[in-house]
Amino acid sequence: MGIINKLSIGILTIVILSSVFAPLISPYDPLKIDLDSIKQPPSFKHPFGTDNKGRDILSRVIYGGRVSLCVAAVAGILSLAIGLFVGLLAGYYGGRLDMGIMAIVDLILAFPSLLLAIGISVIFPPGIYTVMIAIASVGWASFARVIRGYVLTIREMSFIEAAISIGCSDIRIILKHLLPQCVSLCLVFLGLRLGGYILTESALSFLGLGAQPPEPTWGSMISHNRVYISSASWMVFFPGLAIAITTVSLNIIGDLLRDKFDVRLKA
Repeated sequence: MGIINKLSIGILTIVILSSVFAPLISPYDPLKIDLDSIKQPPSFKHPFGTDNKGRDILSRVIYGGRVSLCVAAVAGILSLAIGLFVGLLAGYYGGRLDMGIMAIVDLILAFPSLLLAIGISVIFPPGIYTVMIAIASVGWASFARVIRGYVLTIREMSFIEAAISIGCSDIRIILKHLLPQCVSLCLVFLGLRLGGYILTESALSFLGLGAQPPEPTWGSMISHNRVYISSASWMVFFPGLAIAITTVSLNIIGDLLRDKFDVRLKA
């Protein structure tokens, strides 16, 4: 394992642990307004500085990570569950069912994912759950396409033909024979997609469609503080840095998982 992979795993571990134990390690209350500490630059007392209301940016970045990681994880699991179910059905049964499902998948993938997520988000009241639904509503299609293509490949293998010849039911074949073969592919693809989900959540929060103030999120911190970028750049720099290093770390770890578990690469 290279130094970059180890560094990415270490960074992601720190981000996750700091988000989980935010109440214990956060130096200040992220919602507490301190008018005596408005727009203070990074210092020993406030390592990331303070914002225009005197709130500690380090504490808000730590708490904002909880929202971003939670939204990305839940949206990823929902996308995986829906895409896995749809992909297994389309790949195994084929025919008109496959054509109908793939027509819907192609229609969803034809639109830019962020624009489609924004369109879905404006239908519901803004909030964390709306962002989860919007991301999952768009993200499942790519999972379904990848899993469907993989199922089409392994459906013609001898062990599937043997299971059919001895009279195994379709449900048994799907759950006992096809599903275990897709686990590694699902883990790889999920790892590759989580970074994009964090970026999508940050973009939706930047537009005001995510968690509402005063709840801190990385995207909303950049949105609310962008007017001070010339006079107090730290208010935008540190939330942006958190988004960047988390997304890059997830992408690198996703590539690592692909190299290790993707059976097509091994073949």
